[in-house]
Amino acid sequence: MKTNRTLLLLAVLGLSLGTGCAALQKMAKNAFKKPTLTFKTARLSQASLSDATVDIVYQLNNPNPLGLSLASISYAFFVEDKQVVAGTPAKGLNIAANGKSELVFPANVRFADIAPVVTTFLTKDSARYKAQGSIGVKTPLGVLSFPLAHEGTFEVPKIPQVQFQSPRITNVTVQGATVEFPLVVKNRNSFALPVAGIGGALKVAGANVGNLATGNLGMLEPGGTKELTLPLKINFASALSAANALRSGGNAQVKLDGQLQSGAQNVPLDIAQLLNFRK
Repeated sequence: MKTNRTLLLLAVLGLSLGTGCAALQKMAKNAFKKPTLTFKTARLSQASLSDATVDIVYQLNNPNPLGLSLASISYAFFVEDKQVVAGTPAKGLNIAANGKSELVFPANVRFADIAPVVTTFLTKDSARYKAQGSIGVKTPLGVLSFPLAHEGTFEVPKIPQVQFQSPRITNVTVQGATVEFPLVVKNRNSFALPVAGIGGALKVAGANVGNLATGNLGMLEPGGTKELTLPLKINFASALSAANALRSGGNAQVKLDGQLQSGAQNVPLDIAQLLNFRK
């Protein structure tokens, strides 16, 4: 390895001085080993129900004792045959000697740019992508060009599952009652998903009883669930059918007509469940 390094350094020195020496040029060609570029993976580095960042990762193997650098980048990214905004490697300008370096090409995918109805796009399991372009790598022998070409799919974010558990009646008076509505939110994705909030109008036994709102739920872990309890004061005078159901206990139909917000996207929620009201 030391011999190769010495030969390569001598060759680089000769070329930089413009000696034109055929022997040094031949030495450079013999000492320098051409790097290789291979596709490694495609991954979602962040995602919501409005957009996602898709990272296309290539690996460049430099078997030479000298570090290299990128001279040029030409890159385009397509989702479902539509071009989206693509970036260049933030840390990929310098390529380590005697090793492998990751080149990460991020692309921001706004689902509204891909499909006319975002909620329809979110029902897909996966979306097709195509990456194409090239990079130029500076070497002692000049700039070497490597093609960037790969096609595949990435996981489309799924809308979280939202369900009520059995409500609990904590206080009943002549005028009304306070009811605690347990809510379970499950992330059905293999990646974390932000949920800015869930809210909407609530009906019990067909009567409008008020509005529920969770506030910001933060980031749901991959495959994780978040449980919360939402209290609501129900006025019997404005919800007679609900009043009868709550006074007697037992089962009643609960319906939430609302929305779930993730990123910049609001998706409709229509939840209807027959629930047992506990006292």
